[in-house]
Amino acid sequence: MLPHHDTQASTGYTDMTGRTVRIANMPQRIVSLVPSQTELLYDLGLAETVVGITKFCIHPDEWFRNKKRVGGTKNVHLEIIDALQPDLVLANKEENTREQIEAIASKYPVWISDIATLQDALCMIKEVGRITGTGEAAGIIAKKISNRFSELKAAAVPKKVAYFIWRKPWMCAGGDTFISDLLCHAGYTNVFGHRDRYPQITAENLAEADPERILLSSEPYPFKQEHITELQKIVPHAKIVLTDGEMWSWYGSRLLQSADYIQDIVLNL
Repeated sequence: MLPHHDTQASTGYTDMTGRTVRIANMPQRIVSLVPSQTELLYDLGLAETVVGITKFCIHPDEWFRNKKRVGGTKNVHLEIIDALQPDLVLANKEENTREQIEAIASKYPVWISDIATLQDALCMIKEVGRITGTGEAAGIIAKKISNRFSELKAAAVPKKVAYFIWRKPWMCAGGDTFISDLLCHAGYTNVFGHRDRYPQITAENLAEADPERILLSSEPYPFKQEHITELQKIVPHAKIVLTDGEMWSWYGSRLLQSADYIQDIVLNL
């Protein structure tokens, strides 16, 4: 159990890792260590409240250019956090490091998300809204996302898909990942869904899995045409495309755009 910060006029919340954390009833100084949740805070109208973001919080561009950056998601500068004196820090179990979050949580309230499914994302959006006093706006965003995904027409015949996130070594999205859950919504079968979260993949693994479709994400590794050519030699019959990683892995308000983007891939790939 990570420590939590006690404040006056605060409420106890249970985060998505089961921790209890006391947060000011109306946080006024929020630091976000999660790019997709930073974008959510913007869409919730919290421009005056968010005081710190990471160097990977590229949306919205206005915040990226003007908000105080506290480092990367895995190398937060603790002295900058101290200077900002936040009354709420938003973190993520996967994207941030436990050691750094423990250090921050010893001084400030840290609410940690843990997202593996679309339903997890919807719960996170509504809870962040509740914590920040923007529950109505968050509920509207969550409802719109839910409606758009419910209207998504999945592939009529399930397609075997591999979703690559890294090169040297090759790495794919395995089971129990948010990406894998969205692949399921698209009607795809993740050929590495039986593996751990982000398994290393050899050429032999890929040939044996024999995917019909391969998606090369734009993040965290910037795949290019040359990688399509490389993989095509391993699975000559597979259709391979570059894909926008934000649409598959950002679990905040970016999901408002994801269903249409995924629908286009299903129809055209």
